[in-house]
Amino acid sequence: MATPNWLVPHREGLHIVPIDAWIDPSTPKANALVTHGHSDHARGGHGKVLATRETLAIMDVRCGPQTGAQIATYGETLDLGGVSARFVPAGHVLGSAQIVLEYKGERIVVSGDYKRATDPTCPAFEPVNCDVFVTEATFGLPVFRHPPAAAEIATALARLAANPDRCLLIGAYALGKAQRVIAELRRAGHDAPIWLHGALLRICTLYQDFGVDLGDLRAATEAKPADLKGAIVMAPPSALADRWSRRLPEPITAMASGWMRVRQRAKQRGVELPLIISDHADWPELTATVREVAPGEVWVTHGREEALVHWCRLHQIRARALALVGRDDEDD
Repeated sequence: MATPNWLVPHREGLHIVPIDAWIDPSTPKANALVTHGHSDHARGGHGKVLATRETLAIMDVRCGPQTGAQIATYGETLDLGGVSARFVPAGHVLGSAQIVLEYKGERIVVSGDYKRATDPTCPAFEPVNCDVFVTEATFGLPVFRHPPAAAEIATALARLAANPDRCLLIGAYALGKAQRVIAELRRAGHDAPIWLHGALLRICTLYQDFGVDLGDLRAATEAKPADLKGAIVMAPPSALADRWSRRLPEPITAMASGWMRVRQRAKQRGVELPLIISDHADWPELTATVREVAPGEVWVTHGREEALVHWCRLHQIRARALALVGRDDEDD
């Protein structure tokens, strides 16, 4: 099969040539298809935006109202003027989707960001066989192998139980990671109030509006010192060493991120308890996914592109790195 020429990579995004539309463009476009709500994929200023209902709601909160919004329902095939598009779950965050494009008998799947681990806050990744698979590679090195989230949560709760006069301060990104950690804590049986930094409140409320049960959440600014002893407090990573955290009772500083696998990163952030919880596929999941969707060609958008491209070529799969700009793999 020759490389399709109707989806063309540019540094600012993927251009669907027959309909003059772009996937996750980094600059404003007249027509944009958006895989999910993280700011390195979803930006304001587009004329028309096609995305899931949840992603559009997230964009309204983070980018302002999307006046040209069109809702894509999971599994529904849309005719965009000769090119068909179908959004299927990516398992990354609430509303995240892979975009399945078909044109003249060829199928390309643009995965956006994804993971294969279970997540109580969003539908699981659905593999789709294709001619070209467009994948991320945030953790695209063999060293990255994420442990089960439940084991990391159990470690965190055990540390807190052993230190009842302290609080557990968990740094987690505002969209996706914070809500997943909360849901995993609830699944592990922690039903006490969880106290939140103000930067996390709005997206947590949005998740709850879409039916994701996060339990009793409260603003940390409303807590009395006695409320926080033996309690869990969550904040964005930027607040872990900020003046905001100094009011907390001897916090056990934790951070939930796939990057906590790298000890130096934990040390640089002053993290006492690294929690390796990622919303991106690790190396075994990336390679297993490529095998499962069985593409003739793989395009790698960002991350550790070279290693995954090399692995594909070793397994007789054509592959290329796209080096798209504006992709931030620090959001994990």
